[in-house]
Amino acid sequence: MTRNSDHTNALIHETSPYLLQHAHNPVQWYPWGEAALARAHAENKPILLSIGYSACHWCHVMAHESFENETTARLMNAHFINIKVDREERPDLDKIYQTAQQLLTHRTGGWPLTMFLTPDDRIPFFGGTYFPPEPRHGMPGFPGLLERVATYYRSEQDAIRRQNQSMQEALHAMAQPPELDAETAVQHPLEAAVNELAQSFDSGNGGFGGAPKFPHPPNLDLLLRVADSPRLCGDPVPLDDMLRLTLQKMAAGGIHDQLVRFLPLLRR
Repeated sequence: MTRNSDHTNALIHETSPYLLQHAHNPVQWYPWGEAALARAHAENKPILLSIGYSACHWCHVMAHESFENETTARLMNAHFINIKVDREERPDLDKIYQTAQQLLTHRTGGWPLTMFLTPDDRIPFFGGTYFPPEPRHGMPGFPGLLERVATYYRSEQDAIRRQNQSMQEALHAMAQPPELDAETAVQHPLEAAVNELAQSFDSGNGGFGGAPKFPHPPNLDLLLRVADSPRLCGDPVPLDDMLRLTLQKMAAGGIHDQLVRFLPLLRR
């Protein structure tokens, strides 16, 4: 990644390799902490939160396309307080905002995670994952998105407050464990999870949801476990077919070396 000595931001004092990769971006990045949060509150600027990790391919792509771009960085610096988080350092923050992103967009999450937060309560009012530098494949271009989000924040405060209240209530409800008897505790969560994956399954390209896609190994682990142990769940969907197509498509791409543990399934 290109490093320009003319640009140094607050990440230069961090120890995370991922954060240090962004220490010379023209974006005025902050780590998550009191300095950034206090500035956002004092200036009443929304927070642009970007979460990723060192080995994330699309994190590097978005960094090169947008965070190293002087014009895009000027938009980010003018309209937002920009915070970078390494998900490997702060899995707690990643879990919260991944969940919030799924509630906002009704799509699976991934990295880089790009969330826009209100400065006082840090609740996201818009978000997504990777955004390209120009409109592509149904996704908005990142520079235009920045301007639209900034305008929306200034002009739609009442709508944002209402949405944030709903978000708080949803997150609170999700944090409360349901009261289940022993049999329900075993059966229903597995059935619900499997059926939810089946509804978002891409029967043409494998995987779940639309582009951009991420492997999400826990989803594959769940399907593999249920497929190998039918007694854990009914048979509402052809799990083997979902797994086989997904893994074959992954194996034909650039991450085939990660699939060693799943090879027996591909040979069925």
